[in-house]
Amino acid sequence: MAHVSNVRTSRSVPAHQIINANAIAALKTKEKGACTEQTARSAPRALAGLHGHNPRHNGLLAALPAADYERLLPHLEFVEMPFGMTICEAGEQMQHVYFPTNSIVSLLYETADGASSETAVIGYEGVVGHDVFMGGGASLNRAFIKTAGYGFRVRASVLMEEFSRGGALQQLLLRFTQALFTQMAHTVACNRHHTIVQQLCRWLLLSLDRLQSNQISMTQDLIANMLGVRRESVTEAARKLQEEGLIHYSRGQITVVDRVGLEDHICECYASIKRVYEGLLLN
Repeated sequence: MAHVSNVRTSRSVPAHQIINANAIAALKTKEKGACTEQTARSAPRALAGLHGHNPRHNGLLAALPAADYERLLPHLEFVEMPFGMTICEAGEQMQHVYFPTNSIVSLLYETADGASSETAVIGYEGVVGHDVFMGGGASLNRAFIKTAGYGFRVRASVLMEEFSRGGALQQLLLRFTQALFTQMAHTVACNRHHTIVQQLCRWLLLSLDRLQSNQISMTQDLIANMLGVRRESVTEAARKLQEEGLIHYSRGQITVVDRVGLEDHICECYASIKRVYEGLLLN
C-alpha cells in the first residue's frame, strides 16, 4: 500500500469560507415565499455567498420531508471544501457532519506505518460522518477531499439530536450507511482479487457518478495512493485505456471519452455497488 501524506493539509475551514446564518435564513425565506421589503434587499446578497448551491443539492437532504428539512436548515453551514483538506483523522471524534453538494470525499484506511488505501468515496449522494450517528465514536478512517467543491455541515450534536427523533432522517442515514458499507466491502474484494485495469475503471466510474462532467483532476501518483498500488501499475493501466480510446490523460487531467467502453472493462464490483445505492437511496 502507498503513502498519502503528501496531500495532508489543515483540517480547519477558514472562517471566511463559512457563510453565516444570514444566507441560510435568506434561503429559507426564499423557499417559503415569505419576503418582506428588508429581506428582499438582503436575500440576493446573502444567497450570492452560496455560489449557486443549495442544501437540496445533496441527495439525502433533498429526500427529507419539508418539516424535517426546515428543522435542520437553520443549523446548516455552507462550506468550501478544497482539494486535499482533511476533514477528520482516524481515531478522532468528528465535531461536524458534512453533506457534500459537488465535492467528493475519500475515506482512507491507514496502517501504523503510514501506508493507506481508499475504502470508499462519498459525494452529493451522501454524508461524511457516519461514525457519529452509528455510535462508534471516533472515526475509523481519515476523510479527505479528493475533488474540490462545496457542501453543508452541521454540528455533530445537532445531527445526533435529530437522529434520535427517529423518522425520515434516521432512516435515510441508516440506508446510506448500509450502502456505504457495501461499497467498502466490494472495494476491499476488488483491490485484492481483480486486475489494476478493472480497479482503475471502477475508481473512475465511481468518481464520474459523483461529478457533473467527464473530467477528473487527479495525478497518477494520487490514484496509486488511493488504490494502494505502485504508480507504475497505474501508468500501465491508464496507458492501456488511453490506447483503446476510452480515456485521455494529460497533466493530471483525465477525460473519459468512452464511458460504455470503461463499463465493458469493469468487474462485477462497480455494478453491485451502483445497484445497491440505487436500491437504497433512490427508492
